[in-house]
Amino acid sequence: MAKIEVIMPQLGESLTEGTIVKWYKKVGDPIKKDETLLEISTDKVDSEIPSPATGIVTKILFNEQDTVPIKTVIAEIETEGEAKIEPELPSPELEKKVEPTSQITKIDKVEKPQTARFYSPLVLNIARQEGISMEELEKIPGTGIGGRVSKKDIQNYLRNRQTKTITTEEAKPTISKIETTMKVVDTGDLAAKYPPPKYEILQMSNILQKMAEHMVKSVAVSPHVQAISDCDMTSIVNYREKFAEEFERNEGFKLTYTPFIAHAIVKALKEFPLVNSSIEGDKIIVKKFINLGMAVASDQGLIVPVIKNADEKNFIGLARAINDLAVRTRNRRLNPADIEGATFTFTNYGVFGNIIGIPIINQPNVAILGIGAIKKQPVVLNDAIAIRSISYLTLSFDHRIIDGALGGMFLERVVKYLEEFKEFE
Repeated sequence: MAKIEVIMPQLGESLTEGTIVKWYKKVGDPIKKDETLLEISTDKVDSEIPSPATGIVTKILFNEQDTVPIKTVIAEIETEGEAKIEPELPSPELEKKVEPTSQITKIDKVEKPQTARFYSPLVLNIARQEGISMEELEKIPGTGIGGRVSKKDIQNYLRNRQTKTITTEEAKPTISKIETTMKVVDTGDLAAKYPPPKYEILQMSNILQKMAEHMVKSVAVSPHVQAISDCDMTSIVNYREKFAEEFERNEGFKLTYTPFIAHAIVKALKEFPLVNSSIEGDKIIVKKFINLGMAVASDQGLIVPVIKNADEKNFIGLARAINDLAVRTRNRRLNPADIEGATFTFTNYGVFGNIIGIPIINQPNVAILGIGAIKKQPVVLNDAIAIRSISYLTLSFDHRIIDGALGGMFLERVVKYLEEFKEFE
């Protein structure tokens, strides 16, 4: 038997510690390689950490809710073999995928894929046995660390492949589901003030606490001003209805309205670079790149993963990035790098049926765009009444550098690109 030490991983360059939220195994339990061993929370994101090997958990050195420095041994696993292994974590380079050039065709062995995306031998074996090519494998959304495809992912894909029912549309987490992620606590004086059973006191999760601090800071720092425009989304609605099946057949996930919105925002930001900036003291930092923050509702609360270099992606590239981030957000598979560096943010509260919202700026951005539900309405078109699919867009902006004229022009430019949509280049 060999002893393998499990190390507290560094989930981001700026992070020096992590909090153990939950152990999924106890001492004496068997565990398989890549099976979830524990969940770690940082001030950036929560992550499930897989076991580095198959064996028996022999030591757990820290309790749940303990905060532990990185590179500290937190558990030990006994297994056959000699290697000392740390939990594998994705490197930033894995975010940059290259075109797959090989195909899994041999029956007696698994060929090494020529791709920057990591696949475990188990996943490659299943792909080989089921005749899944590397090109097809690349399109399967992964819920593992760094977006890796797990055994469960590929099995779900196989179950749904014939009917093409893989779904990545925005989920609608309920309040009750969010509540289940928080613990009931007894806080002494507070419990006396709010006694059960009439009251229940919940401990905010790490992520909810950080989000609350972030929002309070934003309101205190930025003088918020809002502008609202209606937007005729009929052309996009018709396009989506016409090509939804073809898109899902080609890409393996559903076509939502989100990539259309992201595409229009990117085009508008290129014309109004001041909206894609930040403020430090009395200096304005204009960004020459666009990292698009995308607010996603999850059972942990609101999280804003970032589409890096969105200005370098075409429509399909944006759709793939949005799908990947949405899936990994809801499956707690984001890395700290995934939620850092946004230069502009949008939030689609329309998925909940809301028609108008007043979003808070995501610091250090200077503006955020909110998108309401698309609903059919009677409108005046060419002096006649017509039924059109209308959405209301709200731009909240920092009045320190964006005045009403600039904010209004930018918002109307986004509306223009959405309303005049014909087909993507």
